[in-house]
Amino acid sequence: MSMTQTPHTFQPCFLSPLNTTTSSECAHSKRPTLSITASSSPTKLLSGRKLRVAVVGGGPAGSSAAEALTSGGIETFLFERSTSTAKPCGGAIPLCMLDEFSIPLHLIDRHVTRMKIISPSNLTVDFGSKTLKPHESIPMLRREVLDSFLRFRAQSSGAHLIPALVTHLEVPSSSTEPYIIHHTSNNTKRTLAVDVIIGADGANSRVAKSIKAGNYTCAIAFQERIRLPEEKMEYYQNLAEMYVGNDVSPDFYAWVFPKCDHVAVGTGTVCAKPDIKAYQRGIRERVSHKINGGKVIKVEAHPIPEHPRPTRVRGRVALVGDAAGYVTKCSGEGIYFAAKSGRMCGEAIVKASEGGEKMVSEEDLKREYLREWDSKFMKTFRFLDLLQRVFYGSNAAREALVELCGDEYVQRMTFDSYLYKKLANGDRWEDVKMVLNTIGSLVRCKIVEREMEALKV
Repeated sequence: MSMTQTPHTFQPCFLSPLNTTTSSECAHSKRPTLSITASSSPTKLLSGRKLRVAVVGGGPAGSSAAEALTSGGIETFLFERSTSTAKPCGGAIPLCMLDEFSIPLHLIDRHVTRMKIISPSNLTVDFGSKTLKPHESIPMLRREVLDSFLRFRAQSSGAHLIPALVTHLEVPSSSTEPYIIHHTSNNTKRTLAVDVIIGADGANSRVAKSIKAGNYTCAIAFQERIRLPEEKMEYYQNLAEMYVGNDVSPDFYAWVFPKCDHVAVGTGTVCAKPDIKAYQRGIRERVSHKINGGKVIKVEAHPIPEHPRPTRVRGRVALVGDAAGYVTKCSGEGIYFAAKSGRMCGEAIVKASEGGEKMVSEEDLKREYLREWDSKFMKTFRFLDLLQRVFYGSNAAREALVELCGDEYVQRMTFDSYLYKKLANGDRWEDVKMVLNTIGSLVRCKIVEREMEALKV
């Protein structure tokens, strides 16, 4: 089946008893209705049909949610505005995601076994060559490849793909009325009535706006894809690089990540978004001798959430992925958490609705999805937030960070946490030494920075 085609079994203009209409019909007909037996209880058994859920956004979060829903017997509609493009992204995923989400190895461009972290003074630490185990690596892929695969798998499991832009939602006034989704494709406006909505439509989520989920701080990520001469691409065969310093970002890091036949060179910032192109020039200057002769084949920019939204569930609407704000600070990672939140939300709806037989409520979504998510991952998000505030605030702190990364125990703990997505349990004595080394590094680097500033006067 073509990735851009709607399955023949689904007609987006008309589906009985699900009534959808074009904009011209709306003016002469009643508001689209969905047959839901009225009841004072939102968990009332549905009459003669399955629960209907719309997933808005076909990235890793939305596709994973749709697959979980259809696998659990839920009638699912997956909206994606553009099936030929994908969010700009470094493209690194944790090793555990390959098995957990059954990602085929042929989708992986590179299996990175070495990372270099470069400080503001160009102190370089080789991160991983001594600490990665023989079977471990950091898989690198292209988002357009991953997104297409996950979307196709959701379709194959039974999700109805609707290639359209969702413009807004009509929120019902009671627990027994449907949500009305307004969407447009090829200049044709249509509506769709559903029981439940999952918002997986990114940092600028229209679903979040429709339910007044509140705002969050967004960073901006800027990236160039650069095709290098063969001999220079060989250098990045299994190597990724991270650069820190005020010249490349005042509060984040810059990167060079290898893809199939090119490298992704980019940076991000939350506090100085208007200056993002200046920071991109900074990372290009840092790596100029490594990318000279390369050709820019694509330029990308995208907002990245900095923390979870104030509201992630309201009524029968739940937010996942970037729409919910599930991107970690310090590392800026979001792919795994997007897919994981989508799957958890889909499975929560299946459980609460007893396989699509019952209506679900706000409390169901909070209990089965939100509380489970927070108990599993919120500590990780808070810990990485703390690390970013400690180490990304000044060049002195960044020098200390890179110095610490040279410690093999720090590297092993970092990889255990990143590759397997859980806070690693370390050795208590080694943890104490790590804290003392951190303090020592921060003090030394602060003194050095102060002395350097004095020399400039």
